[in-house]
Amino acid sequence: MERVRQLNSQTFPGFAAYFTGFVAGKDISELKTEIVRKSIHFLIALSPFMASINRPLTVLFLMAGTLGYTLMEYLRLVGVKIPVISSLTSMASRSRDVGHFVMGPVTLGLGALLALLLYPSPVASIAIYALAFGDGLASLVGKFFGRWRPAFLCGKSVEGSLACFAAVLISAFSVSHNMSIAIIAAFTATVVEALPIEDYDNLAIPVTVGLAVQFANFL
Repeated sequence: MERVRQLNSQTFPGFAAYFTGFVAGKDISELKTEIVRKSIHFLIALSPFMASINRPLTVLFLMAGTLGYTLMEYLRLVGVKIPVISSLTSMASRSRDVGHFVMGPVTLGLGALLALLLYPSPVASIAIYALAFGDGLASLVGKFFGRWRPAFLCGKSVEGSLACFAAVLISAFSVSHNMSIAIIAAFTATVVEALPIEDYDNLAIPVTVGLAVQFANFL
């Protein structure tokens, strides 16, 4: 028992120091913003479940949500505050978004919508999970733990890319039960996520992952 206490006293402070070392010097407000952004991002993973119950209604819901957000964002920019929505948008805005239309939720909704319209259910699910978990975890891990940023990743981190690959691999395999398809989906998502296309990766990831998985199904 005493040995366990000694190990805990050594391990947990060591982990705390390790974690602190990674986040030290980072903008805490930026990290909080990213957590809020990706919490919203993860919610899009509910789309496949909703579509399994009623696909047309889910498509309409995504269309209405995207259009509704667009209207409310324009109102926010002209000074009309929408309860809750305007506050969430402001909290989730990056420094580059200040004073501008925040595109992230629009491309997020459109990305899930395109996946549902373009691909059959299993493929659409893999594509949307790649968007929700792959892109979402890549950003969080990159912000908190990203240290290695080689030039070929266009400013993204190795740690974030590995998180993306792992998240998509697991989620794609859970849907397809096929490791080859899971690897193809994970590789495609990781490559696209590394591209310097900012919020438009919300469109590119589900479309390209869905296309790659659909093609793999015909091999």
